[in-house]
Amino acid sequence: MLRLNRTSFVSRLAAPRRSLRFKLVLSFLAAALVPLISLGLLSYVKSTELLDEQLGKYGHNAVTQLQYQLDAELSQLEMTAGYVHTFLLDPTRVVIGQQVPHTYAELQEQRNLEDFLKALKTLKYQGIYIVLPSGYYFGESLINTSELADQKWWRTLPESYAGKYWAGFYTSSHYISSTDQHTRLLGLVIPIRNQQGLLHNSRILIEMKADKLFELFHLFEKDTQAALTIRSQAGQVIYQSEHQYEPSPTDVVWTRGLTMNDWQIESRLPYDQFYQSSNVIRSFTIIGLVVAGLVALLLGYFFSSLVTGRIKRLKESMHLAGTGRLHTRVPEQEQDELGVLAHSFNRMVAQIQTLVEEIGRTEQQKKEAELRAFHYQINPHLLFNTLNTIQWKARLQGNEEIRRMLFHLTKLLEGNLDISQELVTLEQELTIIDHFLHIQRARYEHEFGYEERVDKQLLHYMLPRMSLQPLFENIFFHGFEDGQGLITLVLKEEGKELVLILQDDGKGIGESTLLRLKERAGEQADGRGLGVANVDQRFKLHFGPAYGLTIESVAGSGTTIIIRWPKRVGDKHDSE
Repeated sequence: MLRLNRTSFVSRLAAPRRSLRFKLVLSFLAAALVPLISLGLLSYVKSTELLDEQLGKYGHNAVTQLQYQLDAELSQLEMTAGYVHTFLLDPTRVVIGQQVPHTYAELQEQRNLEDFLKALKTLKYQGIYIVLPSGYYFGESLINTSELADQKWWRTLPESYAGKYWAGFYTSSHYISSTDQHTRLLGLVIPIRNQQGLLHNSRILIEMKADKLFELFHLFEKDTQAALTIRSQAGQVIYQSEHQYEPSPTDVVWTRGLTMNDWQIESRLPYDQFYQSSNVIRSFTIIGLVVAGLVALLLGYFFSSLVTGRIKRLKESMHLAGTGRLHTRVPEQEQDELGVLAHSFNRMVAQIQTLVEEIGRTEQQKKEAELRAFHYQINPHLLFNTLNTIQWKARLQGNEEIRRMLFHLTKLLEGNLDISQELVTLEQELTIIDHFLHIQRARYEHEFGYEERVDKQLLHYMLPRMSLQPLFENIFFHGFEDGQGLITLVLKEEGKELVLILQDDGKGIGESTLLRLKERAGEQADGRGLGVANVDQRFKLHFGPAYGLTIESVAGSGTTIIIRWPKRVGDKHDSE
């Protein structure tokens, strides 16, 4: 009894392995999960690498941009200070000797200095001053020099210092006007050591409003979510973000040094915050893979119970359709994938059946068209016989001009009415044009000129019949006035293509008309739009959409039509 139960258990355990449903579920899971896991891991690795790289570049570029903008502001300050220093060292100017002028020359010199400082001041500047050792100053605004002397950055400036001294950011507490106080400023001090007289050991003080710079700093902190610090080489903090942040060795740090001074810009972003996006991508990737696995398992189990019978019926229907029984249809039981496949199969068989019927109708119509073409070919015989009779009567009566016109007209009509050939040689087409021009010369009494530059070796290549005559007709109907002008036809080859250039020096085409001709050539009501559109369409139908006509024209300067098509020689198919 125990042996029997063990055998039954083994049989039940092995049965799913031999079933089609079990194999379909395993195959579906393998086919779905292996690519998903591989693609998910690859997508996670590449996306995190790309995201981290882009974030790193963004932070570096943001710090670099901040450095450029800060350098620009400092450079403007330094440039203004240079102007003042150069002005004071000009040997042609009278050195200010006393604080209070006693002569007109001293008063004039002091006014010149005040006007110069006023002229350098812009909206960015709070003030430009020359502060004397005694506390007296030259400048536009009123300041309290004793309050200025109490500033820490002013007191720390050594007496023997001869270079540029960047005071950093501070609040304007030394201004007398209440509207100018409590303003954030950026200051630059340059001592004057080589000046004589009253200005010896004086200092040039330039103060710039720093509100825009602080807005720039805050915008940088908001965009990058990083803590910003600006320090001097000595370790002095020039600027620091308002929010408290403890630096960590794992922080992502971007640094840039200013070119105008020894200040260093440092931007710090916590490690977890920098890689936060990568962690989100990883979490979503894992969740997506788990969800995809569960969905694949459920779908595999569901479809495996339905797919075998329906696939068998679909296979039998395909076999019947393959033997020519196009009336075969598959029952569309469900709207799932197999139902869509069954619907697609039924639609495909129906389309094939319709196509077979359409081919039969097309063949019948083709035969009818050939009969009509044969009928149209016979009908013009009466017209040609009548023209030949008139031509002989004109010859018997000695009217050679009328005979020649009838001769050329007959040849022209023969070429136009001969529909047995859709493609003709260039030589045949140019012969038709020659007859057409003879008629026009008789009509306009040789008022126009015609030049033809054609490589004779290209005359055996084919083009659509009646391609050039509509273009010549447009020249006489629209381009020339009273038939006066010059027509030039050039035929050349460019590699495997032929290029025909038809040019006239007539009145040309206006810009609006030319635009309508290019955009809506097939819809034009006038003769020019219809003829050009028909010729262009015939070239495209025979040789492809990449070929056809190009129109170039300027009102009053003539028109140029360029036709480009591939080389093709005549064969039996073209002549049928």
